[in-house]
Amino acid sequence: MISRRFWSVALALCLLTCASCAGSLFKVKPVVELPPMTGDIKSATAGGVTVRVAPLMTDEESQELFEANLPLSGILPVRLEMTFDSGVAVETKKVRFHLTDATGREWKLVAPKAAVGRILKANDIYAYNPNSRKQFEKEFVAYGLDLKSPLSVEEKSHKGFLFFQTPKSEPVENTGKLVLSIAGLPEPVTINLR
Repeated sequence: MISRRFWSVALALCLLTCASCAGSLFKVKPVVELPPMTGDIKSATAGGVTVRVAPLMTDEESQELFEANLPLSGILPVRLEMTFDSGVAVETKKVRFHLTDATGREWKLVAPKAAVGRILKANDIYAYNPNSRKQFEKEFVAYGLDLKSPLSVEEKSHKGFLFFQTPKSEPVENTGKLVLSIAGLPEPVTINLR
């Protein structure tokens, strides 16, 4: 009798544990709930393309959107919007982004999946359900800026985040003066983020 009851309880606990690990590692808000860009938006126009950059996210905004503190992970999310105004279609696959700080150090642009790896490492998350990581990656990657399709009359804008890693992978603290340089557009673009 005790043996049967023990195994029933053990099985129930095991099922509860497995069920609780089936979701995403972090609760990411759906992309459709991303509010419009507001505040002190920086912008520049280059040969028929307008680039708009939203103010940098605070720790709290990062937590609210991704349920993860990206600056603690050494990741700085930069919200960007590129809009096609006129002219020849722009092949965005060739566009390159560079972020430098006041001391001239270059911050590394990382793919959203690599940013997920940094987030997990910074939060000391090493044991997890692989499906939970896949779900988190899927939800997180949806926020990345699409650079696969060209900007044209048919597809007038690309919106999303670029993820930059600090030069020494240290937490993002005082961002000070940051300059975003964009190459590969009809004309080079430089935007002072702060």
